[in-house]
Amino acid sequence: GILEKIRLCLIKKLLPNLEDRRKYHENFASSTSFHGLHNIVQTQSKARRALWLLIVVGCLAIVIWQICSRLIYYFSWPTTTTVVVQYVENVKFPAVTFCNLNRFQAHAVSNLKVIFLIWNIVSAILQKFSMDDKYSQELNYFLLGNQNFSIKDFTRKNGFYLNSSTLLECDFFGKPCYPQDFEHVFTEYGNCFTFNHNDLSARRVSLSGRGLHLLFDVQQDKFTDEPTLGYTDAGITFVIHSPQELPRFDGLGLLTPVGMHAQVAIRQLKSIIQEYPWGECKPDIKLQYHKSYSTNGCLLECKARYIQDWCGCLPFILPGNGTECDLLKFYKCVYPAVYNIEIKGLCTVGTHNSTCPAPCEETDYPTTVTYSNFGGEKAIKYFSTKLKKSPEYIRQNLVRIEIKYHDLSYKITQQQKALTISDLLTDVGGQLGLFCGASMITIIELLEYIFTNFCWMCIFLLLKAPEMPQWNNPSQNQSTHKEKKRGIQEC
Repeated sequence: GILEKIRLCLIKKLLPNLEDRRKYHENFASSTSFHGLHNIVQTQSKARRALWLLIVVGCLAIVIWQICSRLIYYFSWPTTTTVVVQYVENVKFPAVTFCNLNRFQAHAVSNLKVIFLIWNIVSAILQKFSMDDKYSQELNYFLLGNQNFSIKDFTRKNGFYLNSSTLLECDFFGKPCYPQDFEHVFTEYGNCFTFNHNDLSARRVSLSGRGLHLLFDVQQDKFTDEPTLGYTDAGITFVIHSPQELPRFDGLGLLTPVGMHAQVAIRQLKSIIQEYPWGECKPDIKLQYHKSYSTNGCLLECKARYIQDWCGCLPFILPGNGTECDLLKFYKCVYPAVYNIEIKGLCTVGTHNSTCPAPCEETDYPTTVTYSNFGGEKAIKYFSTKLKKSPEYIRQNLVRIEIKYHDLSYKITQQQKALTISDLLTDVGGQLGLFCGASMITIIELLEYIFTNFCWMCIFLLLKAPEMPQWNNPSQNQSTHKEKKRGIQEC
C-alpha cells in the first residue's frame, strides 16, 4: 500500500546506511570550525584523545556558565547613571511663581474663618488638608445662605493682586519688567503670578551674576490670614519650575519673610530616565491639557477625570473642560471624592505600573538661598521717603528677592542601559571565541548537524513503527463475504 511505498522511499533516498552515517559524523568532527573536536577524532593515542576530550568538555562548561551568567545579568535590566556638566554661552531662564502668604484682603471678608475653610476644601484637590468637625456646622450655615457664592470669583477679585503698589521694583537682566509680564494662576495659596510663563519670550541669561530682581510690598494691613487656622506667617513664597509645567508648592516652595533680602542661586538639572523595564518611565504617555508630561500634571488630570465622573462637574483649580462645580458640590461631593482618591490609591505616582509614572525627561532647578536683613538705615530712609511710609512699615512689609544662575552650565543626569543587545552578543561571541574558537559560522554548522541527525532519527522511528492494518476495497469485501456464505450453504 501507500505506507509501504513511503517506507521504500525513505530507505532508498533519505536514510543513508550505517557506514555513510559514520563517515558523515567523522567528516563533521574533522572539518568543523569548532576547535578541539578534530583533535579528539583524528588522534590515535587514547591518552591524548582523553586529554582533548577533557579540555573540550571543560571549555564547553565554562562557556555555558559564562553565557548563562550574562543572560541572567541582562534580564535583570541593569542601568548605569552618567553625569555630564555642559557649559554654554547662554541658558534659558526658568519660570518663577510668586504668592503672598496672606491670601485674602481683610476688608473684603466678613467672616474670615469661613472663607479660609472654603478655600481649604478647594485647595484639598492640590494638597490634602484635614478639616476639624467643629467648623462643619458653621460652614453648613454659610453654604445654605450663600448658594450662589463663587470662591473662584471671590479669590480672583479679593485675593492677592499684582500691580504697581505690590510690585515696587522688577528688573530682569538689566531691563525693567512690569506686572503685565506675570501670568495669573490659582494655587493652594490663592492668587499667584508666574514670571516667564510658557516660555513665551524665550528669556535667556548670558551672565551668571545677573537675573531677576524683585521688590514686593506684602501690605499686611490689607491682606490678613486667620491665625486660629494656623496661618501665622507673612511674606512671599515662590517656586522655580520649568515654563512648560505648572507650579507645585507642596514641599518645593521657598519662603521669604518680610524685612528680608533673599538671594537665590539656581542650577539647571536635566534628568533622563530609561523606559521600562530598565527604568520607570513610559514614553508613550501624553497629557491632554499639558504640552509636556510631568507627574504633577498627570496627577491633576487623573483627579479631574475621577471628580468629573463622580460629581458631574469640574473644579476650577483642575485642568479640563467641564461644568464648574459650585460651592455646595465642592463640600458635598468633591471633598469626599478627593479623600477617596487618596485612600483607594486611584491616582498613583512613581513606578511604571502606576497611574502617573516618572517622566522620561525632567528639568529641575536646585537652589541655594541666602538671607540678609532688608536694607540699612539709609535704605530704610530712602524707601520711607519714596513710598511715604514709616520705617516700621518698610521693615514689616517689604521683601526683596534676587534669582540668578550660579554659573552658565547645566547638569545632565542620564540613566543608560548597562547592557544592550549588541553588548550581550559581543559578550557571548567573545566567550565562544575565547574558549571554543566558535563563531556565527560555527553555530550554523552545529545547527545543520543537529537538524540532519534529527531528521535521520525521525525517519528511523517512522520505519520502526508497527505496520498499519491494510484495508481492502469495499467491493472486495463484499465478494469475499458472498463466497463465505455460498460455502456455508453448500456445507
